Amino acid sequence: MTEEARQLTFALAPPAAPTFANFVTGPNAEAVATLKRCASVAGGDAAAVVVLWGAPGAGKSHLLQAAVDAARAAGRAASYVATPASLGDATAEASAMIAIDDVDRADASAQAKLFTLFNALAAQGGRFLATAAAPPASLALRDDLRTRLGWGLVYEVRPLSDTEKPMALAAYARERGFTLPDDVIAYLLAHGRRDMASLVRTLAALDAHSLALRRPITVPLIRDWLQRDIGLGNPAPPA
Repeated sequence: MTEEARQLTFALAPPAAPTFANFVTGPNAEAVATLKRCASVAGGDAAAVVVLWGAPGAGKSHLLQAAVDAARAAGRAASYVATPASLGDATAEASAMIAIDDVDRADASAQAKLFTLFNALAAQGGRFLATAAAPPASLALRDDLRTRLGWGLVYEVRPLSDTEKPMALAAYARERGFTLPDDVIAYLLAHGRRDMASLVRTLAALDAHSLALRRPITVPLIRDWLQRDIGLGNPAPPA
């Protein structure tokens, strides 16, 4: 099997809905704890405004959607807005929490809607969550909106470094009740996509596969999975 085919196979692992349970926290423990509190606590005991910023692929969108999922599970009305351009259906009256991705991409019309929505949520004690590519003070937004975004808690969401990933993957597996040997972690990092979203999807698929076969997750199991179940050619020679 070629390296390209192997990476494609790992990428085919079915995506799971973003939740706190399938997010590898790494250096973002404080931001995750704050969002969990926002999702589960009503009234003034949690932050009213939270802005997450950071590089693409760090997990900002995942965390917003996880917060909305947790709020709904707690019986609270919550909405996720993928882009400022789709703000039309989001109203403060319908949601106790609104999470909006990429606020820094809002045009003049969307910025006006964001400002109105922010004030309406504040008046009723709601939660306003947002993501951006940079801290609020650096965003090219109208002054009144940029100022309001800076009123709350601001966190940089940092991706895991290559040295942090092995320990994080092992801890993620332990928390979910299965063991991930060091050679399996090394194999996944060497042959699969290295972003955490893809790695977590792969782990979920491998866990389900190993449970179905009643076999532990090992490198030979992965090779058998690639060859027999996915059908992408011969497995790689032993490492």
